[in-house]
Amino acid sequence: MKVKWTNSAVDHLISIHEYISQNSEIYANNVLEKLIDRSEQLNFFPNSGRVVPEYKSDKIRELIENPYRIIYLIKEGQIDILAVIHTAQQIKNKK
Repeated sequence: MKVKWTNSAVDHLISIHEYISQNSEIYANNVLEKLIDRSEQLNFFPNSGRVVPEYKSDKIRELIENPYRIIYLIKEGQIDILAVIHTAQQIKNKK
């Protein structure tokens, strides 16, 4: 299974890095590395994340890498990372 990061998810990573690096560039790099490494498990285990409660769809799932939620969509032969949000954030535009 191929993992593809959407533009919005990449923007989220950039924002996370910019925010954290205000205090520590090293910690910001470590956080991004952990998030990206965590997403790699989807190559082999696409259903390993839980169903996102706000959507209740078997195809929209999330991995938790505290304190972040990596939200993804399972498609035929591909995983799209849709968002990376802090666990305290609400998901906008619920369907």
